[in-house]
Parts: sequence; structure tokens; C-alpha cells
Amino acid sequence: MTYTGEVRVGGPADVHELPELMISKVAVGPMDNNAYLLRCRATDEQLLIDAANDAPTLMSLIGDDGIASVVTTHRHGDHWQALDEVVRATGARTYAGRYDAEGIPVTTDVPVEDGDTIRVGRVELTARHIVGHTPGSIALLYDDPHGHPHLFTGDCLFPGGVGNTFDDSDAFASLLRDVETKIFDRLPDETWVYPGHGKDTTLGAERPHLPEWRERGW
Repeated sequence: MTYTGEVRVGGPADVHELPELMISKVAVGPMDNNAYLLRCRATDEQLLIDAANDAPTLMSLIGDDGIASVVTTHRHGDHWQALDEVVRATGARTYAGRYDAEGIPVTTDVPVEDGDTIRVGRVELTARHIVGHTPGSIALLYDDPHGHPHLFTGDCLFPGGVGNTFDDSDAFASLLRDVETKIFDRLPDETWVYPGHGKDTTLGAERPHLPEWRERGW
């Protein structure tokens, strides 16, 4: 079936099948967070992005094979409510941005810097440190050798704009600058974007609106 990225709380996962990686997207309540399970097709090793909430749903998605690691995109509580339970059940290694780790009440085994590589089986993800929504938010890039890039943005980039900076003009300027220089300036329009909430998008769909975002200030 064709992947759309449209999921709802209580509904099934949507699965994006790539030649070397399977990406399963599921929504969990109460804040309609997205969680992503990545599975290396060569080794069957799995990685979870954002154990946001509803551990039973996440554990059902993970299945009997478990996960080797879980990445938390940023420190906000709606992105780690199930982290402790998932880690206790799976023994997974934890990753988070170095400057957000102290705000996550589960030990971060591997603090992540800009440009670091996180592996799931034979697949490599590259971390991008994006400052503004939080001090240590990270986005994860999978540059598919068989197609276009895939980018997991947490709450830094959504359809229609960057993440919330809570009326802090300096934080907004930082966030927009990092999103432009580390994402839009480096990646093609075909890049598929998987955000922390809501529907997916592409960089091509969002790129024309960058001046509008800058002008409105959010």
C-alpha cells in the first residue's frame, strides 16, 4: 500500500517501505505525538524515535524483536512520557541532544552532537542540532542511497512552519536560521519530512514559504 503518513491516535501504523529501511509511523495521545520505528531490512535491528506516550502501543509496534536504541528528539515532556517504560522493557540504549539531555528524566546513554552518526543495523542516520524550539533539539537525516533523503524533525519543522518558540524572538531567529542553513540549504526539495506531530511534508512544499515565516515571526 502507498505510504501517506496520515495516522490517528488509536489507529494503525503507516509503513514507509524503502529498499534498506522500513519506517513505521504511529500516533499516540493525548497530544497527538508521532513516534517512528525504524527497522534495518538487512539485519532487522530496530530504533525508535520518540517514546512519546502510550507504552503499550509502542511495545506492540516494536514487537518481539525489541529495539536496540531509542532517540528522543528534544526535552519537552510530551516526547518522553513512555521512555522509561520502553527502556526498562527493551534494554535499549538512549540517545538525545547533548544540550537537552539534562531535561529528560531518563539517563541519556549517548549525548548527541551536531553531525554525529546514529546507526540502526547497516543504516546510518546523521544528527543535526537545531537550536530554538529547545536548546538541544536534534533532527535525524537518512540519506537514502536509492532515492531521496528522509528527515525526522521532531518539533523543529512542520507543514506550514517551524516549531513553537513561545514568543521569544531570539529563539525564533535561531530556529529559522538553523532550519534554513542545516536543512533547506543542504537538502533537495524531494526530502521527505517526518515531524513530531501531524502530517508529513516535503522540503519542496515548504521552501517557498520561508520568507513568509520570517516576516510573520513564527
